[in-house]
Amino acid sequence: MQLPILDGHNDSLQRLSPYSRDHVAAFLNHNATGHLDLPRARAGGLGGGFFAIFIPSQPVDTLLAPMEVIITANGYEVPLAAPLDHSTAQAATMAMMAGVFRLESVAQSQIKVVRTVAELTACLQNGIFAIILHCEGAEAIDPQLDALEVFYQAGLRSLGVVWSRPNTFGHGVPFQFPQSPDTGPGLTDAGRALVRGCNELGIMLDVSHLNERGFWDLAALTTAPIVATHSAVHALCPTTRNLTDKQLDAIRDSDGMVGVNFEVSALRSDGYDEPQTPLAVLIEHIEYLVERLGIDRVGFGSDFDGATMPQELGDVAGLPKLITQLQQRGYDEPALRKLAYQNWQRVLGKTWRT
Repeated sequence: MQLPILDGHNDSLQRLSPYSRDHVAAFLNHNATGHLDLPRARAGGLGGGFFAIFIPSQPVDTLLAPMEVIITANGYEVPLAAPLDHSTAQAATMAMMAGVFRLESVAQSQIKVVRTVAELTACLQNGIFAIILHCEGAEAIDPQLDALEVFYQAGLRSLGVVWSRPNTFGHGVPFQFPQSPDTGPGLTDAGRALVRGCNELGIMLDVSHLNERGFWDLAALTTAPIVATHSAVHALCPTTRNLTDKQLDAIRDSDGMVGVNFEVSALRSDGYDEPQTPLAVLIEHIEYLVERLGIDRVGFGSDFDGATMPQELGDVAGLPKLITQLQQRGYDEPALRKLAYQNWQRVLGKTWRT
């Protein structure tokens, strides 16, 4: 079964640096590296997704360098990344956004940056690859929220308050296993203002890297559904990046949703970064979420180009294997359509202005 799939998160924009017109055009050709380009997306049935604008704490020339991992007695921890300078983050965000618009231009109607649910739906129906602009961390936003308004007008429709480092607005979770996501203080006053500002504009808020206290602060404030674009289940894999049952209940009660992260270290009960992890482990998280949240509140949030994928899946071209295994578990076509794209359409329809 070939369904159009809408993915909640990828980091593929990192691979398009330096964002010149010629360089970003490489996305239109099959690539031997990474997880995602347009030909492989077509092969896997990916109709589009949330493209993350992520600015690393380290210099750009080490953009894809692995994070420092400290092995502990029963797991691991990665030191929390240092805060990022606002002016650096804003300049880099502008460059990455410009790169997306150059890509849209050179793609000649094969790709579209979507700003409304109607545009998204039309793209999925007509085979046009849909890009939803997402900022993974709000370091490029000033406390006065002027940049938020400008970025919204440019096409930003999804925002993570934090990545896994502190900023003006709140505190991210460090990468630790085994550990609770309750790792520090919650939203700042500026963070609360940011939540209200996003609600007013119709920008979807993403809690995937937010610590637990920040999560509850956001949950108490937001008037929109609570969404985690790329997270998994803490009860099955107790890493800080995953969601507890209480958090999942809050997402359900807000009529939000979770895009299930494909990152193997967020799926395995031992937290290992092991590519040999079978797709069955990913499906366990999907089934847990469907039981806890309902079939209308679960989707995919791969983390392509930002994490280790199950080798059985490989890259975006392997998505039909996941759909096939879900079919074998008893998911019929209406359920698969919800998981593949309709649930994202639904939650965006409840969040975006138009």
